[in-house]
Amino acid sequence: MANDLNLMLHNAQAAQQAGKPHDALALYQQILTAIPEHLEIQIVCGNLCVETGQLPQAVDYFRSVYQQLHQRRDARANHARDALCYALSAQGNAAHAQGGFETAVNCFSEATKLNPRDAEYWYNLGNAQRELGEPSKALQAYQASLKLNPDDADTHNNMGNVLRELGRLDEAINAYETALKLNPNLHHALAHLIHQKQHACDWHGLDAQIDTLRKKLLSGVATKISPFAFLAMPGTAAAEQLLCANAWNESFAPSCKPISMRVPGHQKKHIHVAYLSADFRQHPLAYLMTDLLAAHDRRHFIVSAYVANRADNSTAERTFKDAVDHWVDITHMNDAQAARRMADDGVDILVDMTGFTQNSRSMIAAYRPATVNINWLGYPGTMGNIVGSTHDRPLFDYLIADAVLVAPDEEKYYAERILRLPCYQPNNQTRPVSESGTRSELGLPEEAFVFCCFNQTFKITSDIFAMWMRLLHEVPNSVLWLLECNRWARDNLQTYTQDSGIDSARLIFAPRTSIDAHLARQIHADLFLDTLPYNAHTTASDALYMGLPLLTCKGTTFASRVAASLLHHVGLDELVTDSLDSYAQCALRLANNPAYLQDVRNKLAHIKQKSDLFNPERFARRLEAEYRRILRE
Repeated sequence: MANDLNLMLHNAQAAQQAGKPHDALALYQQILTAIPEHLEIQIVCGNLCVETGQLPQAVDYFRSVYQQLHQRRDARANHARDALCYALSAQGNAAHAQGGFETAVNCFSEATKLNPRDAEYWYNLGNAQRELGEPSKALQAYQASLKLNPDDADTHNNMGNVLRELGRLDEAINAYETALKLNPNLHHALAHLIHQKQHACDWHGLDAQIDTLRKKLLSGVATKISPFAFLAMPGTAAAEQLLCANAWNESFAPSCKPISMRVPGHQKKHIHVAYLSADFRQHPLAYLMTDLLAAHDRRHFIVSAYVANRADNSTAERTFKDAVDHWVDITHMNDAQAARRMADDGVDILVDMTGFTQNSRSMIAAYRPATVNINWLGYPGTMGNIVGSTHDRPLFDYLIADAVLVAPDEEKYYAERILRLPCYQPNNQTRPVSESGTRSELGLPEEAFVFCCFNQTFKITSDIFAMWMRLLHEVPNSVLWLLECNRWARDNLQTYTQDSGIDSARLIFAPRTSIDAHLARQIHADLFLDTLPYNAHTTASDALYMGLPLLTCKGTTFASRVAASLLHHVGLDELVTDSLDSYAQCALRLANNPAYLQDVRNKLAHIKQKSDLFNPERFARRLEAEYRRILRE
């Protein structure tokens, strides 16, 4: 027996020296079968498992060694602990990269218990906890990391991200500012800082910061800039937004071979359409898409929802489920696994409705799980190209738009081909509306002219707000009714109002409420004032549904033309302006001429009855015709 073991040991060592780690590992494991407590062989097996990428097995070996040495109070236990932590860290990083965030959390949690003095383990634990949707736990991990390494800019940046998610905007802004002081070249922290300052309506120094970021992007220095944050910044052009998306994809798109294609959808009895979203829950998407999903012609189409959000058990989620044929939860899958599932399910058309917004799973499209990839509705802009070894290819083949959103001579700023519909935005036929109450119950003056804007505060720019102050000055018996998104924006806007010489009491904030109550209260507004360069989108359709006239200024990018698209589609082009001066003039005419405003209201009420903006059946037929066409190409 001893001779056999010596021979196996000799052969294992020879295989190891010959650069054959798999063969060596197999031989060492045979030895351990006979003498399982052999510490040196366990260590060698652990190292070989790391070398061959068998990280869970490496952890098992090093854990066994550490436990044995620790029980014996052997001086070598500290070295074994370090080896175990290294293996845990390697396994955690690999799991994180593949979307296995629970495994990553378990690995880094164990590492922090074994060695709580290592800042990197706490940092990586926070990253994994954030991905699992546990921002409070992630914050604690980042704070523990910073106690050990207070000058780490990346940790301050990531802590800013979770503070933002926890609604602590002032602390998030401070965290980003600290990160930039420590590392001025952390450009994604600058993008986060700008975007959160926009949410807080903190415009001090904002223009200069945006100019700095744009220059860094154009010079090729800044690559990991959030495309969504970038397109929301005043002054960014469509060409720059394409550059930003390309740079993002170069940093984050996986290097992968497309999954093999199957029978083209147009040759099959049923075309399988996969709608991918992280918003199949209580979300504005529910009031745009559920009727359309249900309206698809099941004689020719199979409709699946690939769900990237955790269940919220809301009425909206149940309505989504009822509207589709298949409900596929991909939250536990990484992108490659989700893509393989789509391919195995025979998906012909993949429609991503989240894009580069929160909890994006858009990189699934990089694996080409379907014949055609479409970018629609969730992200108002191009999602860029993926740099290839021979040529660049778009992440998505098509972007659904219309003639207002993307003019033919502007297609060069979009990686995708433009799939045009009469109007790009679908809508449910009805929306839930409760009893409205009275103006006084809502804190509104009974006789005042009520300008309103229910867009999120990050869409309010200093130029737009200055124009609104001009309107309040020129229409003395008027108020401005805004959505209360956060207390920092409220306080800043009140200060700006006072600085403009307007009584801040004329600024009234509507608290967040249920969608039915929110829609109902809109009957008490007289005119919706849109924002630029990021328009009202679903919010615009809400206003039109409630018969509330909406005034917009058409910009030069997709996000700045959505309201113009909707107004054009319902025949209210007189409410679309092309400059802030004409915007102000139109607003004053509507506010000072009750008869004209009533004419517009009457026209809107009439149009709403006849327009197909709220006709999901008609929208579905047009969309299906386009689906068939692009599969034939």
